Amino acid sequence: MIASLAGTLAEKSADRLVVDVGGVGYALHVSLQTFADLPPAGAAVRLLVHTEVREDAIELFGFLRAEERALFHLLRKVKGVGPRTALVVLSGMPLGELFATVAGGDGARLQTIPGVGKKLAERIVVECREGAAILAAGAPRPAAADGILGEAVSALVNLGYKRAEAERAVERVRRPAAPLEDVVRAALQGLAG
Repeated sequence: MIASLAGTLAEKSADRLVVDVGGVGYALHVSLQTFADLPPAGAAVRLLVHTEVREDAIELFGFLRAEERALFHLLRKVKGVGPRTALVVLSGMPLGELFATVAGGDGARLQTIPGVGKKLAERIVVECREGAAILAAGAPRPAAADGILGEAVSALVNLGYKRAEAERAVERVRRPAAPLEDVVRAALQGLAG
């Protein structure tokens, strides 16, 4: 079983990555949250890995944060949630917000994730609520919860960026003591490339 990979990010696309480890390329599936936080192709990267073994395939799923992998495993315990569905849920909102949503039992908020209907949202809440509350203690807080950082997210949304994209950008440049203009400027530079 492969638990982690450290190497060069050889290929990067929204549906899969290839990490070159000593001349061997490992294909991994990742959430959109992890994808957005990855360095450009050619850079060094270290990913935590979940190995999914089936009769017809062996698939690897990669995560930058241990909290995301833990929530992935928690979601996999829900009846009817396979690894791809778990990635869809993880892709739906920033990690801290997802922890808070599941731990708070907010099934309606989960239904805003494409592909998550009412029944699936209810099953996730019922089966993962307690575990998500325990994991949430170590999870990053959503950027919108902080004053200046929340205002920075709002400014980026007003400039036309999607809320999840804005939250990730602000989370990457997280400097609560910095003036609003500096946080917005740094987040815009991150979004630009």
